[in-house]
Amino acid sequence: MIRIGSGAAGVRQRGHLAALMLLALLSALLTHCIRCAEPSKPSNIILILADDQDVQLGGMVSSPPLGENTQSEHHLYQSLRYTVTPLCCPSRSSILTGQYPHNHEVRNNSLSGNCSSPQWQKGPESVAFPFYLSKQKYQTFFAGKYLNQYGTKAAGDVSHVPPGWDQWHALVGNSQYYNYSLSVNGKEEKHRDSYVEDYLTDLITNRSLAFLESRSPQHPFFLMLSPPAPHIPWTAAPKYQKEFSDVKAPRDGSFDKLGKDKHWLLRQPVNPMTASSLAFLDNAYRKRWQTLLSVDDMVELLVKKLNSIGELNNTYIFYTSDNGYHTGQFSLPIDKRQLYEFDIRIPLMVRGPGIKPKQTLKAPVLNIDLAPTILDISGVNLSSVNVDGQSFLSQMAPSLRNGTERPFFLVEYTGEGQPISDPACPRLGPGLSQCFPDCVCEDAYNNTYACVRTIDGEQNLQYCEFADSESFVEVYDLASDPHQLENIVKKVDPAILQVMNQRLIKLQSCVGVTCRDVK
Repeated sequence: MIRIGSGAAGVRQRGHLAALMLLALLSALLTHCIRCAEPSKPSNIILILADDQDVQLGGMVSSPPLGENTQSEHHLYQSLRYTVTPLCCPSRSSILTGQYPHNHEVRNNSLSGNCSSPQWQKGPESVAFPFYLSKQKYQTFFAGKYLNQYGTKAAGDVSHVPPGWDQWHALVGNSQYYNYSLSVNGKEEKHRDSYVEDYLTDLITNRSLAFLESRSPQHPFFLMLSPPAPHIPWTAAPKYQKEFSDVKAPRDGSFDKLGKDKHWLLRQPVNPMTASSLAFLDNAYRKRWQTLLSVDDMVELLVKKLNSIGELNNTYIFYTSDNGYHTGQFSLPIDKRQLYEFDIRIPLMVRGPGIKPKQTLKAPVLNIDLAPTILDISGVNLSSVNVDGQSFLSQMAPSLRNGTERPFFLVEYTGEGQPISDPACPRLGPGLSQCFPDCVCEDAYNNTYACVRTIDGEQNLQYCEFADSESFVEVYDLASDPHQLENIVKKVDPAILQVMNQRLIKLQSCVGVTCRDVK
């Protein structure tokens, strides 16, 4: 979805969403200067992190198309952007640290899974990238969702402010749009259900604009804005609640297909899906798009503010999400947590100094690459930082840095389950979670897996092993089977399986430079 100003006339169109939004908004507001700011002044950085925004299922496709009038300069759209784990808290922890989950040890969204736990706070959080930015004299601002357990009493309460942040406006707990609490620089601020005063996406926007207005022009700034959209409960702003009335969840690819030859969790959904399930999916899909219109407004207003204060051409803007999302793929209702492209591929749009216009890069970029890239921009010596990822500044702006691409990488996930049976699904036994009607469960203890994803000039493969009693393996050739319909583990050359298995073993134990140099 997108709302754009088109030239001086300010004609507004609607589409979907922020990668395309940045393309369009920047075109209307930018001059053709690549870097007009003083060369000696460090670049500013803004990171906008959506919650559960997909890229595979239409999450970035405008409707109607933007057409030939989109003339954005200063942007890069990275089409192969992946999360190394498809769940909010572990993924956000990877973004903050630049580390794989097996190194920062945040396994899931629970406190026992290390989400915002005292162990996390004393360890990885204390040296996350905002800590280094503050040492570089960046003025730092955070607003929105941080980590799912943040602000709870067991996680240090609202008084805990992570190192490196000058201004802190963090949501307590998981995504909400109304009736929530914030930690504002360590003090609780309660909000109710007034659209003007409390709608969280707009509040984040307004406070970020105020920060930009009041910041010191002598030092660079970093903003991390983390709106709730398009996470459940999908509460759109009142003015957008009638939008996209004719939109339905896409029916192509793996939608409502049997999960044959897949891990048992994918073999248990009802197929074909019931009419009531399909109606639920369509409603969820529309509401997700509706919530994102306020994120479009956020980006538009930010770009205008940067332009008005003379900082637009010296500011890198990153737009991305923590993980993907599915709505009916392999007959699973709604969620993430799975190893397939619809859950691990996520949007990435970047604009900033030195970036050539209208680039679409094919080399994979991971969420663990954001921290080293941001630190690279800020001037931190990356050899002094403990990260598993690598800066992709060299891909966006080759004249600024030298760098190499990676041919393969790790995706890992630790399944969540309940120790007792779901009362609605006693026949399935204990160990499951995220259960829907008809006993369709999205997660389980033995949904724990690790995958090696290979993308190079010769191969486009995914190899996954489950940590369960079956030692289940899934293998996909995405060049011939982009929707991962057929598990080819019994057909593929055993020599290829052996190579993939050895890569996976090495990646699962990698730390720092060994995560980047696996052969």
